[in-house]
Amino acid sequence: MFEKILIANRGEIACRVIRTARRMGIATVAVHSVADRGSVAVQMADEAIEIGPAPAAESYLVVERLLDAIRRTGADAVHPGYGFVSENAAFARALADIGVAFIGPPPDAIAAMGDKIESKKLAAAAGVSTVPGHMGIIADADEAARIAGEVGFPVMIKASAGGGGKGMRIARSAAEVADGFRSAQNEARSSFADDRIFIEKFIEEPRHIEIQVIADGHGNTLWLGERECSIQRRHQKVIEEAPSPFLDAATRQAMGEQSCALARAVDYRSVGTVEFIVDRDRNFYFLEMNTRLQVEHPVTEMVTGLDLVEQMIRVAAGEALTFGQVDVKRDGWAIEARVYAEDPARNFLPSIGRLVRYQTPRESASVRIDTGVAEGSEISMYYDPMIAKLVTHGADRTEAIARMQSALDGYYVRGVNHNMAFLASILAHPRFAEGRLSTDFIAEEYPDGYAPEPPQGAILDRFVAIAAVIHMRAGSRGAAGAGRRDWAVRIAGAIHRVTATVADSATTLVAYEGREITVEADWRPGSPLFSGTVDGVPVDAQVDRRGIGYLLTHAGVEAPVLVFTPRTAELAALMPEKAPPDMSRFLLSPMPGLLVSLAVAEGTAVRAGEELAVVEAMKMENILRAQADGVVKTLHAAPGDSLAVDQPIVEFG
Repeated sequence: MFEKILIANRGEIACRVIRTARRMGIATVAVHSVADRGSVAVQMADEAIEIGPAPAAESYLVVERLLDAIRRTGADAVHPGYGFVSENAAFARALADIGVAFIGPPPDAIAAMGDKIESKKLAAAAGVSTVPGHMGIIADADEAARIAGEVGFPVMIKASAGGGGKGMRIARSAAEVADGFRSAQNEARSSFADDRIFIEKFIEEPRHIEIQVIADGHGNTLWLGERECSIQRRHQKVIEEAPSPFLDAATRQAMGEQSCALARAVDYRSVGTVEFIVDRDRNFYFLEMNTRLQVEHPVTEMVTGLDLVEQMIRVAAGEALTFGQVDVKRDGWAIEARVYAEDPARNFLPSIGRLVRYQTPRESASVRIDTGVAEGSEISMYYDPMIAKLVTHGADRTEAIARMQSALDGYYVRGVNHNMAFLASILAHPRFAEGRLSTDFIAEEYPDGYAPEPPQGAILDRFVAIAAVIHMRAGSRGAAGAGRRDWAVRIAGAIHRVTATVADSATTLVAYEGREITVEADWRPGSPLFSGTVDGVPVDAQVDRRGIGYLLTHAGVEAPVLVFTPRTAELAALMPEKAPPDMSRFLLSPMPGLLVSLAVAEGTAVRAGEELAVVEAMKMENILRAQADGVVKTLHAAPGDSLAVDQPIVEFG
């Protein structure tokens, strides 16, 4: 077995590998950029070594710096995690040349599956079902338009070396091909230094379902079940689960067997994932094989009981698998939600900054948190804005969902915007509960983007009752025996009149609309989390002070709340509303990022829908277009500038 593993990665996956290595008695080395000097992974590892400036292209992606770190620390194996150099065949070969083990598949397997065009040819030869399309390299946008017409719209324009949603665009007409081809090519060049593009048929009502495989160097190749990854936004996974609520036993078996056939065809050794697109009739088509550990691997671990990182290490050390296909069992259901620093209400723009408050739900056998941050950590503009992967397990899908909803309510993050209310909104959606999923779910169910829903029904009742209780306790400094008080609770512009009576130190009776709600909790002023019961139902809610009011968050619903005395409520109703400043004359940067290009100059007349600028954030290009006809008066930024959120770029006259 290895003595020391260097982790060629950062963030939560570096921490994840360190935990398993520590349990196996293996020393670890964390590499880090300047920006990650104080990271959790650096603190966890036995050794840490700096490898360059903050940009990944100058640190985590520089093979020579990684090799130098290996030489300096004497590591005898490298775990690449996912992303960065995890699917870099040249890096794996360089390790072999210096006698260091790569904890992953052989370089030839990486190379064979890393090219999406060649991988589809290999898959077809191995008897794996593939998507119709044009597998040759496309020279320019004109050729792309011609080929798209031949394949038949809609089509998917994809980078051959792509992944993680980068370098991918859907075109539903010839008019959309040119923009899609250019953006996919630019993103691919920026992210992968490889701008080759191909086109394939886009499957309507598609599901994204993948098979986890594992193979050793002793002739054993197994599949470990499937993961449903259909809840996606811009081709990036948002929620994953195992098993899939859609597959039947026959389809699952066929997908598993074809995945193993492909792994054998490339002499695969390690864990890997074969991704499929599945149509409404359960026809499945090969998309790609990821020759690394997947972000969503925890759901497979939760239902199989296997530690996939440990299995990777043992296979790389030459050990044989100690179990066979008949030994792979599935226990219950697992769901993973990706918690990101982003603003769903602003089209999911990345949010950077410091985690000034960070309180996680309690971990248990049914709640798992894979994270690389802690209170005080910084979410940097240089890397993926993931905060954590939250994973829950249940005896069935309903229980796993319920535990995820509770865990999201108890996950308190401040200092950056995050997507947890959006995740909770998806989990509460009737269509999600029914398992009627597709990769179009978010686009179809949130066609105008995400906006927090006002509390209604039982959720509104909880908000009113909780607001009355916390305000009463805040006024009495949390002391028991505060007596009986009348309140006017204002939520979403409506006034709800209640009478709150303290029964004992933990129980308050709230009379509301002709009935009585019993609230039991030990909440104290200043606590960010309300945890208790409302009419016997367990409820976790987040409580933030907002001026003289509160911001309550629960079950995917977020609402500002004001609690008045009845007389104060009458006076507050007379106060005029202050109108926000008019910024309609400006094109504002919707996110922190780099201004890549400007398509206008001062004096340029523009029409609604025309391109004005391109802003890059997290290596994703965002084209900003004119919302109305107008004339450019002033340019407030130039290509190459780093932009802040809401920084003016263009002013119209």
